[in-house]
Amino acid sequence: MTDQKLNGSQILLKALVDQGVDVVFGYPGGAVLPIYDELFKQNAIRHVLVRQEGGAVHAAEGYARSTGKVGVVLVTSGPGATNSVTGLTDALMDSIPVVCLTGQVPTHLIGNDAFQECDTTGITRSCTKHNYLVKDPNDLARVVHEAFHVARSGRPGPVVVDLPKDVSMGMGTYSPRASVRKMSYRPRLRGDSAMIEKAVDIMARAKRPIFYCGGGVINSGPAASKRLGELVHATGFPCTLTLMGLGAFPASDRQFVGMLGMHGTYEANLAMYHCDVLINIGARFDDRITGKIAEFCPKATKIHVDIDSSSINKSVFVDIGIVGDAANVLKEMLAHWQLKRRHLERKALAKWWTQIDKWRARDCLRYRQDSKVIKPQYAIQRLYELTKDRDDVYITTEVGQHQMWAAQFFRFEKPNHWMTSGGLGTMGYGLPAAIGAQVAHPKALVIDIAGESSIMMNIQEMSTAAQHRLPVKVFIINNEYMGMVRQWQELLHGGRYSESYMDSLPDFVRLAESFHAVGLRATRPDEVDDVIKEMIAIDRPVIADIRVDKKENCFPMIPSGAAHYDMLLGPGDEAENKISEDGMVLV
Repeated sequence: MTDQKLNGSQILLKALVDQGVDVVFGYPGGAVLPIYDELFKQNAIRHVLVRQEGGAVHAAEGYARSTGKVGVVLVTSGPGATNSVTGLTDALMDSIPVVCLTGQVPTHLIGNDAFQECDTTGITRSCTKHNYLVKDPNDLARVVHEAFHVARSGRPGPVVVDLPKDVSMGMGTYSPRASVRKMSYRPRLRGDSAMIEKAVDIMARAKRPIFYCGGGVINSGPAASKRLGELVHATGFPCTLTLMGLGAFPASDRQFVGMLGMHGTYEANLAMYHCDVLINIGARFDDRITGKIAEFCPKATKIHVDIDSSSINKSVFVDIGIVGDAANVLKEMLAHWQLKRRHLERKALAKWWTQIDKWRARDCLRYRQDSKVIKPQYAIQRLYELTKDRDDVYITTEVGQHQMWAAQFFRFEKPNHWMTSGGLGTMGYGLPAAIGAQVAHPKALVIDIAGESSIMMNIQEMSTAAQHRLPVKVFIINNEYMGMVRQWQELLHGGRYSESYMDSLPDFVRLAESFHAVGLRATRPDEVDDVIKEMIAIDRPVIADIRVDKKENCFPMIPSGAAHYDMLLGPGDEAENKISEDGMVLV
C-alpha cells in the first residue's frame, strides 16, 4: 500500500526488494546502523560483510559483470564513502551498473564538520553517473528506484545515494517501483535506420574490413553477442575485441584475430592499421587501443555504434555515428545485410584473409618453456587447458603483466565470464571481484589470476571469502616484481628499477592458512598441472603461489603513443616488417 508509514531504513530495504536485489556488499558504521538493524530483521536480502569499503564496490562489480544485474553496496559516512571512491571510478570507467548507498550524518549537521562527515555528493560527482542526497524519507523510495534506472539504463554506471541518519530513521510513505514515473533520463536504444542502412552499404563495398568490438556488446546482454556472431559470419569479416570485450565473440572462431591494442596480437593490430572499413560496436576508442591517433586506421572509413552519444567523435572522428543499443543496432544491421543479400567482392575478401593469415602465422604469442623455470604464459595456458571443458568458469584479474597474459592465453567463448579492470587499471580489483562473482554463482569455479603485488592491495578480503565459505581460487603469477612497472623501466627507462622490486613478500602458503584457506605452491614446470588440479578440487578458498620467471616481459607491446605497426615482439624476434608497393606491412 502506498500510504503505509515506514521508517527510512524499512523503505530502503523494501525498495531494494522491489528492484530484485538479493545481495548487498557492505561494511557497517554509525551512520548506517539503523539500516543494519533492519537488515538483521529480514531474510530477503543477503549481506556480505567485506573487510574494506573499496572491496565492497569491487565485489559488487564482479557480481554485476557476471550476472548483468545491478550490484549494490552499503557503506557508512565519511571514510566509508571515501574508501568507495576508487571502486566507483573503476565502475564508471568500465560502465558497470552499481548502486552505492552511503550513510551520512543527520541533515542538521551537514556542513558542520561533524564526526565522520564528508561531502559525499561533492566528492563522488565526477566519479559517478549520477548521485543523490536524500533529505526526506518520503522521497527515499522514488530516489532508489530512479538510481537503479540510471545505473542500468543506457551506458551503465555507478550511482550514489547518500542517506542522512535522520532520513533512515524518520517515518515516511513507501512508493512502489511501478508507481514511480521514470525520470527524464531516457537513453536512445534504437539507431537511426537510414544511418544503419548507409553503414551496411559501406560495409558491402569494403575490401579490407574489420569488426572492432568492446564491452558495450557485453553490457547490451546475451542477444548482442549472439547477433554479433551472426553478423560476423554473414559478412565473413575478421573480428577483434578489446580487453573489456573478450567473450563477446568466441575466441575459438577462425574469424577472431585476437585482442587488439597495446598488448594485442600482431594480426589484430596490423589488420586494424590497414583496414579500409572499420566497424566499431560498443568500444570507445581508448588510448590503449588507438595508440598514435594520427596513425590510427589512416585509410579506413569508420563506423561507430555506441549507446553513449558523447562517445561518438570524442577521441576519433568517424564517418558514420550510430547512437543506439548494440543488440538493437546489430539486429537491424543483420536484417539489412540479409534482406539486400549484400556480399563483398569474394576476391578482395579472400586476398584480405590471405594477408591476415600471413600476419597470424608469425605466432606472436609464442614463448619458450624449458624444464627449469615456469614461464608465466605457460602457467596461465595450463590453467586454461585444465578448465576449458567446464561451463562454469569465471576469471577475474588484478592489474599488470599477469592481466595481459590472462587476456592473451585464457580464451573466452562467451560473455560475462571475464572480469578485469580496464579503464582505471585498479590493482586489488581481482580478489573482491571474484568474491562478488562467487556469491552470484555459488557452485561455479571462480579464479582470480593475480600478481603478487596486486593481490596485496586487497588481501584482507580473503577473510571475507573464509567467513562466507566462498571457494574462490587465487592463482598468483609470482615474479617478485611489480611486473609491468619493471617492464616499462627496462624498456623505456634504461633499466633503472626504481621501487619495483618486492623484497618483503609474505609466504603466501602460510598467509592462506592464516585466513583459514589452503595454500599451494609450484616452483617447477612439472608441478604446475598438479597444483592446478588440486586447487580446483578443493572446496575452500585457495591461494596458489606460482613462482615464475622474474624477468619475463609481456609481448607483443606497442609503446604508449606509438602506431599499431610499431610493435615490440620481444628479444630475438624483431618484426622485420617490409612495406609493399601499396603501403601494406608484410611479414
